[in-house]
Amino acid sequence: MRIWGKIWKHNHLLRDTVVEDMTGETRTHKVFHALEAVCREFDLSVPIWLEANIRDFKRTKKVRFNQDSFIEEIEFDYLELQVLEED
Repeated sequence: MRIWGKIWKHNHLLRDTVVEDMTGETRTHKVFHALEAVCREFDLSVPIWLEANIRDFKRTKKVRFNQDSFIEEIEFDYLELQVLEED
């Protein structure tokens, strides 16, 4: 599985990274591990998955975490994860 993590502000891409996970873990575990890796690279706390996030991710293979998902203040509009390739 490959997941693309992106930080957006005012419709401009500020940073991005791709995380690859070819382990035998479940899809859910791979997504959680990718989110943690993206947040570690961007020096962010890991956001909270809200019901809307889960619903969007299941439907579109993409999720956006805005200020509502973070405990601390963020300096961007949202963090986006998008599945590029699945096993």
